[in-house]
Amino acid sequence: DEEFDELCFEFGLELDEITSEKDIISKEKGEEKAKGASDVVLYKIDVPANRYDLLCLEGLVRGLQVFKERINLPRFEKIIPAEGKGQRLIITEQTAQIRPHAVAAVLRNLTFTKDRYDSFIDLQEKLHQNICRKRALVAIGTHDLDTITGPFTFTAKAPSEIKFKPLSQSQEYTASQIMDLYRTDSHLRHYLHLIENKPRYPVIYDSNGVVLSMPPIINGDHTKISLNTRNVFIECTGTDITKAKIVLDIIVTMFSEYCEKPFTVEAVEVVYPNGKTHLYPELAYRTEKVKAEYINKKVGISETPSSLAKLLTRMCLKSHVTGNGNHLEIEIPPTR
Repeated sequence: DEEFDELCFEFGLELDEITSEKDIISKEKGEEKAKGASDVVLYKIDVPANRYDLLCLEGLVRGLQVFKERINLPRFEKIIPAEGKGQRLIITEQTAQIRPHAVAAVLRNLTFTKDRYDSFIDLQEKLHQNICRKRALVAIGTHDLDTITGPFTFTAKAPSEIKFKPLSQSQEYTASQIMDLYRTDSHLRHYLHLIENKPRYPVIYDSNGVVLSMPPIINGDHTKISLNTRNVFIECTGTDITKAKIVLDIIVTMFSEYCEKPFTVEAVEVVYPNGKTHLYPELAYRTEKVKAEYINKKVGISETPSSLAKLLTRMCLKSHVTGNGNHLEIEIPPTR
């Protein structure tokens, strides 16, 4: 535990406490209530607000491994399918008034285990709570691609016209009934206000009319992912396109390591109401040039350019000394 605490400190994180579900419940509700709770050790780690890549075990462990120089920083690759072979998401103008933006990607030949699956769902939840501002800015939907047929359509319809079986329910409901159904749901009722007073609700269909999701409330049961899911279609809809792109980048960079070809992501073509198209995810790498003395001055240290380059590389910012030896060229990955 001390060793891990030390590692977190060096890396710039704070190990808040080491506890268990049992401890937490007994502190809050007394020992009686804690009976039967799990005593698996939990590490509570404080993560900086701008480091969405550290919000799941995959990203945290990868960051620490690179920091310890045990592994090299992975290179993320966007696979663009052959003409007519890829998935498309068509946005209709009806969405403009309520939730105009959408981005999407596919993770191919993914292998889930129970832990990976739980981590995948957990990361979505954490992103929903912070960068997505409780789903107001962005809502994430993940679907089993083998249960549906593209192209997909993101549109908005009157609540009475939308009908599907929501996640983990046994029957179909109209959108209005779904809103009533979740009014008392401890988790979902907090999101209803985002669309309930609108004349139209956002909805995503496949080419056969199967409902993938009614963002930002709930996914359809038809496309739910399971441990056997191999191909995942990820869509992020929202009111803020920049945040939507970041959220998509984070999810695919974290979980593409479980694809048959690790760290590859299949692009999806998004078609806008005006006919323009764009491929997502962006997975953009960018390069910055900085003077070594500028870094030293800002941080209040005096390291050589080559030492700075090495330190930055250990923090997943691949760097090398350029020019006449006093400039650094730093590559910023899509995870940052």
